[in-house]
Amino acid sequence: MHTLTAPQTQYLQLPGGTIAFDDTVEGTGHPVLLLPGMLDSRASYRHLRPLLVAAGRRVITMDLRGFGESSIDWDDYSPAAAAHDALALLDHLGVEQAVLAGNSYTGASIVKAAALAPERVAGLVLIDAFVENVPPTVLGLAMLRLLGAALLASPKVWGYYLNKMAYPGGATEEIAAYNAGLVAALRTPGRKRATRGQVGGNAAPEGWCEGVEVPTLVLMGSKDPDFPDPELVADRQVKALNGRKVMIQGAGHYPHAQSPQAVADAVLPFLTEVA
Repeated sequence: MHTLTAPQTQYLQLPGGTIAFDDTVEGTGHPVLLLPGMLDSRASYRHLRPLLVAAGRRVITMDLRGFGESSIDWDDYSPAAAAHDALALLDHLGVEQAVLAGNSYTGASIVKAAALAPERVAGLVLIDAFVENVPPTVLGLAMLRLLGAALLASPKVWGYYLNKMAYPGGATEEIAAYNAGLVAALRTPGRKRATRGQVGGNAAPEGWCEGVEVPTLVLMGSKDPDFPDPELVADRQVKALNGRKVMIQGAGHYPHAQSPQAVADAVLPFLTEVA
């Protein structure tokens, strides 16, 4: 895997708390702002970020409310709140326009940001995102509720999902160590409220794609266990956003961590096009 020493953590003070982020500062073309998925941290992009930086791109990664190095206690942990935080971060950094990338839970966030401020968003990269997905079955909804309840009762449930399901073929030693850190973080005092806020949030609100007309790249792991038919979900998102898709063969729900070179090979040409 490719790694690169992360820039020093910085903090954005907002009315409800602080958002942690880092910024490589230098780079050509539109900066790229990367948002992690549910219960994750910006270090989720630890393997993809250096590949984008090596290609000459300015890369910004941010933690979500309640997770990573952001403050824990907030009134709102929803995808919409993350959209507002992303735009506030661009304002803070003086970035007029950026490409936004979101994984899983924050796919909806970047779509919302594009709807709120289309002039600020040069393009969207959806990575195994929960937005405009095929409606789940009643059984699927029941399973999601059970998973959420089990996760709140024991963080080990999240560790099982990450190590046994999210990475087809099994998590590598490095990824398993990273996942162990995520599970440990769920036990931090006060974190249960943030966990409940994200698990209970609507990660796939209907209609958010309406009116969004920025260039969009849909990336989807071909073996993502979160979707019965990953390619069908990707096709639905492509249709909703008039975008195009790239299937990351053999990857699960976190292709940017599992197959970072394949993701970079898809993202870099897209960045050139939107520039």
